[in-house]
Amino acid sequence: MATSRPALPSSRTDPDGSALIRVLSYNIRSMRDDTHALARVISACNPDLVLLQEAPRFFRWRKKLARLARASNLVILTGGATASGPAILCNLRATVERTEDVLLPLTPGLHRRGFATAVVRFGGARLGVLSCHLSLEKNERYEQGGMLLDRLAGLGTPHAVAGGDLNERPGGRTFRRIADGLQDCWATAPWGSEYTSTPTDPHQRIDAIFATKGIEVLGCGVPVNQLGITDADLRAATDHLPLLAALKIPAS
Repeated sequence: MATSRPALPSSRTDPDGSALIRVLSYNIRSMRDDTHALARVISACNPDLVLLQEAPRFFRWRKKLARLARASNLVILTGGATASGPAILCNLRATVERTEDVLLPLTPGLHRRGFATAVVRFGGARLGVLSCHLSLEKNERYEQGGMLLDRLAGLGTPHAVAGGDLNERPGGRTFRRIADGLQDCWATAPWGSEYTSTPTDPHQRIDAIFATKGIEVLGCGVPVNQLGITDADLRAATDHLPLLAALKIPAS
């Protein structure tokens, strides 16, 4: 499903201190694909925040992530191996208050999961941020959905955004659990295309951006047919499609 909407609005800070920001969520498959295409896609989205999943976790992971940030005109905010994959990048518009990487309880035989979290300011707007990559196992994933909501609330900010690879479609109980407490940005203001998996055969939405109720969602979706983003780059960059949202954050 796609909508023929124009480009999302550009970032800005309004006189009342509220901020319009662009948030990108993207599973980058440990940068095992075409990193030049990946950087071009991220740059063309012109995000203020990038919520990454499957960031590099092993040998020289910090250098790899720093290289991607630099090529995308961004800086590393937090995460990577220290969060077992999730990471957050930002531009210099963000003022960082604090960051924390959280490792979730490990189920024997399953992959370690974690959250990358931060508290940032854009103008007069204070925002909690969380990047996640939830479990493939349904019961563990459901528990992690509850931990996500608890962690987001525990950031102590008036407004918050979370995004990531949920490994589940909107009809799943974990997706519904999160969407019951937060705005599912695609469902709130659909824009672009819906499906995030896979680039060669988009047929399911398993990635999402969520926002607390006081945030105005101006649009959210896969940025297809947008200036600077080509189908070739989307297919070459990684095995997911990016999800881009424009959000209006009230002044705190």
